[in-house]
Amino acid sequence: MRFRSLVLAKPAQLSIFPRRFALAAGLAALGFGSAAHAQIDEIEKRDQPDVFRQLEEELPTPNVYRNASGAPGVAYWQQRADHEISVEIDDVSQVLTGTERIVYTNNSPDTLPFLWVHLDNNNLGNRADSVLVGTAPDMDSMSYRDLNRLLARRTFDGSVQLDAVTDDDGNTLPHIVSGTLLRIDLPEPVAPGGQVAFRIGWHYQMNRSDEVGARTAAEYFEDDGNWIYEVAHWFPRMCVYSDVEGWHNKQFLGRGEFTLEFGDYTVAITMPDDHVVAATGVLQNPEDVLPAKWRERLDQAMSSSEPMFVVTPDEAETNEGTAPNGKKTWVYKAENVRDFAWASSRKFIWDAWGVPVEDRTVLCMSYYPNEGEPLWSRYSTQAIAHTLDVYGKFSIPYPYPVAISVNGPVGGMEYPMICFNGPRPEEDGTYSARTKYGLISVIIHEVGHNWFPMIINSDERQWTWMDEGLNTFVQYLAEQEWEPEYPSRRGEARNITGYMASANQVPIMTNSESILQFGANAYAKPATALNVLRETVMGRELFDFAFKTYSERWAFKRPMPADLFRTMEDASAVDLDWFFRGWFYTTDHVDVALVDVVEYVLDNGEPVASKGARREERDSRPVTPSMERNVDLAKRSDRFPDLLDFYNEYDELDVTPADRRRYQELLDGLEENERALLDTELFFYVLRFENQGGLVTPLPLRLFHEDGSFTDLRLPAEIWKNNSEQVAKLVPSERRVVRVQLDPKEETADIDTWDNSFPQEIRPTRFELFKRNRDKNPMQKAAEEAEREAEEASAQAGGDSSSGAAGDD
Repeated sequence: MRFRSLVLAKPAQLSIFPRRFALAAGLAALGFGSAAHAQIDEIEKRDQPDVFRQLEEELPTPNVYRNASGAPGVAYWQQRADHEISVEIDDVSQVLTGTERIVYTNNSPDTLPFLWVHLDNNNLGNRADSVLVGTAPDMDSMSYRDLNRLLARRTFDGSVQLDAVTDDDGNTLPHIVSGTLLRIDLPEPVAPGGQVAFRIGWHYQMNRSDEVGARTAAEYFEDDGNWIYEVAHWFPRMCVYSDVEGWHNKQFLGRGEFTLEFGDYTVAITMPDDHVVAATGVLQNPEDVLPAKWRERLDQAMSSSEPMFVVTPDEAETNEGTAPNGKKTWVYKAENVRDFAWASSRKFIWDAWGVPVEDRTVLCMSYYPNEGEPLWSRYSTQAIAHTLDVYGKFSIPYPYPVAISVNGPVGGMEYPMICFNGPRPEEDGTYSARTKYGLISVIIHEVGHNWFPMIINSDERQWTWMDEGLNTFVQYLAEQEWEPEYPSRRGEARNITGYMASANQVPIMTNSESILQFGANAYAKPATALNVLRETVMGRELFDFAFKTYSERWAFKRPMPADLFRTMEDASAVDLDWFFRGWFYTTDHVDVALVDVVEYVLDNGEPVASKGARREERDSRPVTPSMERNVDLAKRSDRFPDLLDFYNEYDELDVTPADRRRYQELLDGLEENERALLDTELFFYVLRFENQGGLVTPLPLRLFHEDGSFTDLRLPAEIWKNNSEQVAKLVPSERRVVRVQLDPKEETADIDTWDNSFPQEIRPTRFELFKRNRDKNPMQKAAEEAEREAEEASAQAGGDSSSGAAGDD
């Protein structure tokens, strides 16, 4: 990658410079004569990047699995993994124990002699790779919380302990653990179209959220002695085997999330009988685990006009003080999902609301402790329903029967049909605007992950932006449909300029574990890029159709970046290679300067008008100081008048009969259509732009006229096709232009808008006055400390004396 810094001089003039032009009679006047040809050896060939070079060299070759349009090919395939799981958490020790049966279907054309399985919780071992490769923190700003977590991480071991790995008949299968992965060696390879069933038993220690942070955690409440469990990455899960990479068996280092196979799940969750359990899927045995009044409320919620309580705040508070009488097993089933997560606590309030999606009703539900009130009952389930509405419009309708948001120790994390979200109000029930909008936004974001990547199943371990960036973009669209002037953090082009101008960057197309400035790179920049693509490059109609086409093509399939790039072009007929190359494959940024504007009006050659205009220009030039002071000087010609001759009366701008004759001869030699051109009254403006940031962009322009009106003009990015560093554009106008502004609505992510206007204006800003406090020197500080100690000693002595006197009495 080539990095360059370009410093360009600004023009001296501060206003649009007026000029006249005349129509030439032949090619020589346009520079096509022999003189121009003679200079060709002196021209240096340009060394510029070809920013419009097609992406074919970067993208994989289309094939029968993924075709050139960006759609799945005729032979597309993917594997399947179905699960039957039983799990229990000891509410005293927080040890999770589970058993599972996995049925793996090999739909690939390949024979598989071994299988790879994720053991993501091995990442929580104290000797895990993620610990060993972690770099040193800033020791000069270590907080109590950070030090506590650092020390806890040294001793805590939450890695998976395998109790058994067997075939369906109970025979032990050879296996080996490699970091966060388990390889199972099969006695007989799985042939194409074949299936294999095997069983795994395991247990591990759950992590306390105040000691070891992770996407799964147990939160302890000191006041009432209860726990909230948010359980994810908790069971051995099949690695992906795909046409792109074979086995996707990259180690889990904590940042790159997961790539998984679809399947059906039946999960039995055993917990204390006073717990409420939320999970991916549909509860199969409500009669066994829910009191009648809760079942009745849940039925009512399906047709209610707003969210309603299934477990009320008072009931949740009562549950906090109870002791379990035994255990209950909650059975959940989920179809065609790529993962399964759940949460459990006796502290949960539970509200629900049936929301129509096409011809179905989806049950939107929230689970949260009283510590989340009054924020959660007001906003959580509403935010879920809103997400289903907006995301369904821009991608595909929500396909699952439930959508759940849970408040607990995990700040924001997503799984099929369920997500974990953290914001809570203050202890007195008040909350800041930041907390309110943080809650709404994180719920929209995490519920939105049902589409990206839980349904449109991208590879998160390699390409974080394909789930986080796309999801953040649609999150922005959903936020803007929530209320007027919603304070979205990401999406608007002007919000990304600080990052785009920053150092220490990598391109968006970087492996998840190697990303620098993770939030800006993987979330904000791709979301902003898509918004610029929608609003500035393609337009909403073309973009929305293409983006929806991508979602429909790849729903419940596994897209790669090339499939998105190709689909966006295929469904819009817009060449976007330059855009994806610049925004996703480089660290260039938008910084375009409008460096010059020149006004041309036609000089039609009519002598009176032409020479009169030139006389006016001449006479309007300022009188220099020398000219002013020279007026009163004695002149030799005053003493010797004979020195004055013809040229002292001659003015080259006087109209002569010869001027009129030549003009008439010109008219006589013109065709009628050529003669009509001389009557044009248009103004012609040449606008010169310089690309100082490297990233080409469309040029939205606003032309301000002398009558107070303005005209908007949009130049496509292809204007840079022959020269990506400098370009000039001719703009005719019926009205005189007095000012031109580039990117007037701040839609291109231009990092410096002050050079976007011509003529430039004075840059306004403010400054504050500060009084500098002079620090005391060490002697002064020591004297103050001695005086303070003396006062304390005196006060202590006075107190002792009083006590003694009282005793004597």
